[in-house]
Amino acid sequence: MIVLMGGEKGGTGKTTLATNLAAMRSLAGRDVLLIDTDPQGSANYWAQNRDEWEVKPRVACVQKFGKGLPAEVKDLAKRYQDIIIDAGGRDSVELRAALVVAKRAYIPIQPSQFDIWTLNRMDELIETSKGFNPDLQAWVIISRSSTNPSVHESDDTMEIMGDFPNLGLARITIRDRIAYRKAAKDGMAVCELKPKDPKAVEEMEALYKEVFKDE
Repeated sequence: MIVLMGGEKGGTGKTTLATNLAAMRSLAGRDVLLIDTDPQGSANYWAQNRDEWEVKPRVACVQKFGKGLPAEVKDLAKRYQDIIIDAGGRDSVELRAALVVAKRAYIPIQPSQFDIWTLNRMDELIETSKGFNPDLQAWVIISRSSTNPSVHESDDTMEIMGDFPNLGLARITIRDRIAYRKAAKDGMAVCELKPKDPKAVEEMEALYKEVFKDE
């Protein structure tokens, strides 16, 4: 299956979600390829750190750019059971190309008005992409949400989601936890950290089950 983590807004945790899912899918015994289409190369650096620290299983990662991305991904999909694409935070050639080949697209946003404003454009992009890729399904993930129980920004964001006909809302909210940053530094998923952060692991396991529920 081809899964895309993308969106127009930067700093929403796309790479964190993509790398955690790639590692967890590999731990489940799947042959996974992580594709980094962001010139910043954060997912690629994560994979390099994983190799340097000899974290097993290895997660293969390549960087791909340009309009030829759909054909390259389709070719790679013949050799890998799952492909997870990490697209940069902007309306790019790579984001549009990935939407043409992905089966499921996830758009992480922070619970803020600035991020919500980007969803109108993403809803339009999904609608256009479905003309070429009718099987495409897309969800918004509320990401990097406050761990403070008195902050209700996530609830306010959920109420607005009905305004976007081409976007569903993922059932899981990802909180802004230190464990995600610690794991990224060592090329790991949060489930591989020692000691583990049970809440971070619970969040990522719930997301994993939602993304791969039919696979």
